[in-house]
Amino acid sequence: MTDNQDAQQPQPIKINTADEISRGRYSNMILASNSPDEFMLDWLLNSPNGPHLVARVILSPANLKRTIETLKLSLQQYEQKYGVIKLLEPDDQNVH
Repeated sequence: MTDNQDAQQPQPIKINTADEISRGRYSNMILASNSPDEFMLDWLLNSPNGPHLVARVILSPANLKRTIETLKLSLQQYEQKYGVIKLLEPDDQNVH
């Protein structure tokens, strides 16, 4: 391979993390707020006991825009592979 071909290959990203974080968190609700300098995303678990904060991510406006574009692409790829995701009506989203 030439150097040009190597540059085109996606490079794996090595991520170091503690076990607690690598297990992930489940969230079924999000609250977003912003200031001129940042966006704050609060990921919540809406449960019968009320909502619980499971993670908070703070992003710059540019990073939020890149994140949205990445999520759009990922969603398109998912729907091409598995079919269109059907959204529930607001009344159907209550905790049962």
